[in-house]
Amino acid sequence: MARIDEWFASLTRGVARRTSRRGFLAGLGAALLGGGALPLLPIARASAQAKESAPGEPARDTPVGDPEGCDYWRYCAIDGFLASCCGGTHTACPPGTQMSPITWLGTCRNPEDGKEYVISYNDCCGKDVCGNCFCRRHEGEKPLYFTHKNNDIDWCMGTSSIIYNSTVAVVVGVSTKKG
Repeated sequence: MARIDEWFASLTRGVARRTSRRGFLAGLGAALLGGGALPLLPIARASAQAKESAPGEPARDTPVGDPEGCDYWRYCAIDGFLASCCGGTHTACPPGTQMSPITWLGTCRNPEDGKEYVISYNDCCGKDVCGNCFCRRHEGEKPLYFTHKNNDIDWCMGTSSIIYNSTVAVVVGVSTKKG
C-alpha cells in the first residue's frame, strides 16, 4: 500500500509543479461548458414510428409528406431549423423550448387536396440553436417593412428567452384568396 501512496503523492506533486490553479480552473470550466453542449441522453423520436396521416395531411411516404424535409408543403416560406428534426414536430416545439406568440405568415398549397392554407411560422425559443435540418424557402416573402410576411427576423419576442432554437409550421386556416 505504501508504494501506491508514494506513487500518487509523487504524481500529484508533479502535476502541481507543472500547472497552476487558474489553468486547472480554466480547463475544468472548458470541459464543463463543452460537456454541456453534447447530448447526454439518446432521444426517442416519435416520428420514427409509423403513423396514419391526420385528415388533410399528405401521406408520410410521399415526398411532400415528410415533415423532416425542406420540400414538405407547409414549409413554402420557412427560414430556420425544422423543429421536427430537433425533438419536436412540425406543429410542436422541442421539449425545453417555448413557442413564440409572434409569427410570420405564409400561404402554401397542399398538393394532396389542391387547397391554399395560411401557415403560421412560430419560432421555438429558450435553448441554443438546434443546428439540424436548416431550410431557407421564401415563396411569397415580402420586404422587411412587411414584417408579418418576412422570415428574416428573430421572432422570439414575447417569450421568456430570445434565444432561437427552431421553427414550427402551424396551419391556421384555409386561404380565401381568389385566383
